[in-house]
Parts: sequence; C-alpha cells; structure tokens
Amino acid sequence: MYDVITIGTATRDIFLTSPFFKVVSDEAHLKKIGFPTGEAQCFALGGKIEIDKPIFITGGGATNAAVTFARQGLKAAALIKVGKDSAGEEIINELKKEKISVLTLYPIPYTLNPNNNGTAYSTILLAPNGERTILVYRGASESLSINEISFDKFNSKWAYIVPGKISYDVIKEIIDYLHQQKILIAFNPSKYFIELGLEKLKPILEKTKAVILNREEAAYLTDIDYDKEKAIFKKLDAIVAGIAVMTDGPNGVSVSDGFNIYRAGTFGEKKLVDRTGSGDAFGSGFVAGLIHEQETCEKGLCKVNNIEYAVRLGSANATSVIEYIGAKKGILTKEEFEISERWRNLKIDIIRN
Repeated sequence: MYDVITIGTATRDIFLTSPFFKVVSDEAHLKKIGFPTGEAQCFALGGKIEIDKPIFITGGGATNAAVTFARQGLKAAALIKVGKDSAGEEIINELKKEKISVLTLYPIPYTLNPNNNGTAYSTILLAPNGERTILVYRGASESLSINEISFDKFNSKWAYIVPGKISYDVIKEIIDYLHQQKILIAFNPSKYFIELGLEKLKPILEKTKAVILNREEAAYLTDIDYDKEKAIFKKLDAIVAGIAVMTDGPNGVSVSDGFNIYRAGTFGEKKLVDRTGSGDAFGSGFVAGLIHEQETCEKGLCKVNNIEYAVRLGSANATSVIEYIGAKKGILTKEEFEISERWRNLKIDIIRN
C-alpha cells in the first residue's frame, strides 16, 4: 500500500533568464488592457534578446508533489499522462530516481487520434526579482480519460490531486472512487477548476479532507472580499469535509479546521530566486505533515500539534524551493527538515473561527 498517490500534471520545463526581461508596473493602464495584477513582463518587440544559459528541468503539480512525499520518506506513487517522447521519458526516469512508483499513461498514437499530443511543456520567463511568466502547452496531461485508469492500483492511504485542466468529470469520478475506498483526499484546484464555481465544485469539496488554495482563489471561489478571511473560511468550512488552507505568498498562510484558524508567516528566504512551484511545495509539504502525524482531518477532532507541524513543514518546504530555479531542487528531505535549526520555529497564532 502507498502512503500517498499524486494525480495530475507532468511537464517538461525550460527556464529562460535575462537581464533584459523587464517588469513594468502601471496598474491603471495595464489592468484596463487585461493584465489583472497591473504588472507585465516586457521585452522589445522585434529585437534579438540575449538570454543566460537555458535550464531544462521537469515540473507539473503531480510530479512536484510526489517528490516532496518521497523525500519525506513516504511511499509515493504518481498517476500522470505523458507523451511517448524524450520529455516523457525524462519525467519518468526522474521520478524513478526519487523512488516514486510511476503509474504512467500514454496518449493513443497520433495515427489513431491526431488530437492526442506529446508531453506537456512550459517555458518560464524568469524576471530578476524572482517573479515569472509561464507559457504553457498542456499536451497529454489534460487528455486523461477514465477508461485509461486502472483503479485497482489506487491502493493508498491518501491521494493528492492537482488537476490542471483535466476534465471535471474525470476528476469527479476519480474522487468519488477514492472516497468510496475511504482514501483521504487532498485537493489543490487549478484556475480552471476555480473558475467552474463553488456550486460545481461542491460535490468534490464535500469529499475532501484538505483543500489548498491561494487567498485570491479562495476569495474568487466564495465570492467574498479578499480581506474578509473569517467569512471566506466560514463559507469553505460549510462545504469542505476537512481542513481549508489559504496561502498568501510572502504574507504566509491561514488554515481553518472548522473551529480554529491557524495563522503563520513565512520562514525568511536566504535569497528569492524563483517562485515557481512554491504553491506545490507548500501544499504537498503540508499534507506530508498531516500524514506523518497521522492526522485524519475530522472536523472537531484535529489535534493542534498536528496542524502546527504540517504548517511548519509546508512553509519550510516552500521557502527552500524558492531559493532555487525550478520546483524540485529545493524540496526538503525529512532529515533536512528535522535536523536543521532553521526550520524549528515558526510563530503560529491560533484564534477561534
């Protein structure tokens, strides 16, 4: 039996850095023309831009999370779909080196179905301040279908689902099966799923023991103002079966178990290099902490020490990841987390929800 199975996306990534990538801030103008943050990463149109040495690595929520679980000493498997190409082969080999069981699916050959393509691919344009713009080709990852899945291989205590743009119907059927088998479910919904709305996600969230979103996503999903933390949690707590988690970038994280809200800042990074994968690192680190402490996330029965340990592990993992380029290099081992004085203390405030 596995401790945890990750289900979701796997990508081949290339990171490009250049001193000529510029971040431009102009909230009034940029928001008006469709840039929601009021910022844009810019370079001269029609020019030839010098870049630093490209960095080729692998990513995708399911593979990033699986590496966290494996390095935490847990028996992990990853259900991913890749193309029959060199990129897919590299992803699989990397997971095997991390001692992760790979439940790999391949697309139907192109000659039989021209709509099925190769391994998902991302180009990350990394700005000097650590922020980035990601160009995404979804490829095989999003074409996962139910008839491809061997459900008898889902022999696990937990499942960690990072769905990307996999079909809602496919993810719902997977979650229904996991729930029937009494497998505990952690769900980190993508923008695609968030935009489906709360009513559409309700049948999923009702079966989820831990749901992890960033604060902007949580505000959008609940249709409650970003600043009204308690109101957001109250709405999520009424639906989510277990714990609701809101990450807030450099501001830290808040967690609700339905009775208490746990608030924590972040560990200070030595140097901010790249935020890519920090959300995956926190979410999978948090769930790894729950698994280590054997926390089952039953409302009213969650142990304070277990939640605090999970917050600390998730926060440490995310901080370590942003100190390197890519989503995997900085992922902590269990020994690195337990032994280092750096990760021992994180102020966590607990208030009644």
